[in-house]
Amino acid sequence: MKKSRIAWIGALAAVAIAMTGCSAGNTDTGDAGSATGGTLTYLEPQTWTTLYPPSGGFYPNGGVLNQITDRLLYQNPKTLELEPWIATELPKVNKDATEYTFTLRQGVTYSDGTPLDAENVVKNFDLYGKGDTKRALGTSEAINNYDHGEVIDSHTVKFTFSAPSPGFAQATSTINSGLLANSSLELNGEGFGPGNAKKIIGSGPFVISDEQIGKEISFTTRKDYDWAAASRAHQGAARIDGLHYIVAGEASVRVGTVVAGQADIARTIPAPDETQFAADGLSLVAAATNGVNNSLSFRFGNPLLSDIRVRQALIAGIDRDAIVKTLFTDSYPLATGILAETALGYTDTSSFYVYDPKKAAQLLDEAGWKPGADGIREKAGKKLELTFNEALPQPRSKEVVTLIQEQLAKVGVGVKPFPGDQVAQDEAQRSLDTIQVYHSMVGRADFDVIKSQFYSANRNAFVNLDPATGKIFDPKLDRLLAKVASVPTVEARQAASAAVQQRLAEQAYVLPLFEEPQVYGLRDTVQGFETESVGRPSFYDVTLRK
Repeated sequence: MKKSRIAWIGALAAVAIAMTGCSAGNTDTGDAGSATGGTLTYLEPQTWTTLYPPSGGFYPNGGVLNQITDRLLYQNPKTLELEPWIATELPKVNKDATEYTFTLRQGVTYSDGTPLDAENVVKNFDLYGKGDTKRALGTSEAINNYDHGEVIDSHTVKFTFSAPSPGFAQATSTINSGLLANSSLELNGEGFGPGNAKKIIGSGPFVISDEQIGKEISFTTRKDYDWAAASRAHQGAARIDGLHYIVAGEASVRVGTVVAGQADIARTIPAPDETQFAADGLSLVAAATNGVNNSLSFRFGNPLLSDIRVRQALIAGIDRDAIVKTLFTDSYPLATGILAETALGYTDTSSFYVYDPKKAAQLLDEAGWKPGADGIREKAGKKLELTFNEALPQPRSKEVVTLIQEQLAKVGVGVKPFPGDQVAQDEAQRSLDTIQVYHSMVGRADFDVIKSQFYSANRNAFVNLDPATGKIFDPKLDRLLAKVASVPTVEARQAASAAVQQRLAEQAYVLPLFEEPQVYGLRDTVQGFETESVGRPSFYDVTLRK
């Protein structure tokens, strides 16, 4: 980027930051009560949509929840091992994984002064495990077969499940199981939404002190915090006084503001801008997400994609290697399966994803799709035109879909991108008639991640459950997915996950593109920055070097 352009972007960002009353590395103590820690400025590409933990998987949501909530267990982001956190030790689990007993730390409190005790923990998980339709609060996709919680004594809880729930221990370590004070647990869906951030009371190292809807959230450090997981870099209060979480949708603004020294860190650094962070005083963190790769889900319930030969043709007609080499960097490894190689349950299915445009054309011919006058194939008066969503959270999704559009045009398949903001995208992706090819990914460091993405009662990425009719298009796939989350041993879960991956590959239901990281650009004045196990930011151990 030329110096004049950096100055121009920096000036824009400086005005925006000045309007919020903060600047990078600000040592103004504000409400934090410290003269040395400083305030960190963090730039996020999208605004948060809900702070209800079970619905917190969207990265902007998780970026907030990870600062204000603690969990029963901690998943070490380096080893992916589970460790005690609010629980004093790993849970006692019965043989068939239907009962989990946790012993809780004593003396832990929420920022409103109320105790984090057994009764409160049970109230959290009874809500997260069952949901509350009257309050428009869903169940957690990370918690399977939940029946009830039980208070054994003030610092011991027991959870019972209607069937094996082998992923529950790991589920308690995720932001989807962030623990909240009783007052927050009484909110309805709207109460967890924008404008109500200060009502979300956690026991974490930071407290939300201010919110400007769609623009900014301010956090202050909780000075009496003293219950971090033992493997964290330090204990006690966070080392900074607080942080400002600012929404900066334009990538050029995020990059330019950090490069110019007017913000400390930004998420989602586009691949073409990574080279700017090779300069002195700057660096990149490309955090693995350890789950379902950035991929295309072919919605086989739609008549255009019901023929396996059409799905196989799409896979053969898309050059994944060219996409990665053209649009991305070494931070984005070419996928060898639907799961990242670091994910639990990973199986290599790369032999199913070979680029072969001649084979693609042959398959479409065999399926009865003949080239039309405009080059787009036709059959029985219908054109083979498919709508792909532009996945706003996924890196360069618009460019990915555009390149695929060019590639598939060569074999006679039309591609129509679906633009729109996140609300429009969320609505559209639920419909087989609107989106036929769904671009997405999911991060979670557990076997259950594949179920979370594809099971009909979870994210339903294929729309295998047609919401209009209640029909399940592939019942076998649903049964295989359910098994991943309901067999009690690691070996059985590995086998169940492998069976799912094999069916996805053999039926040409997915095309994995690349292993998606969360790429952060930061100034070297930021020390101790790390992410949790799927790449969400954590500022607890951060210091700002002057």
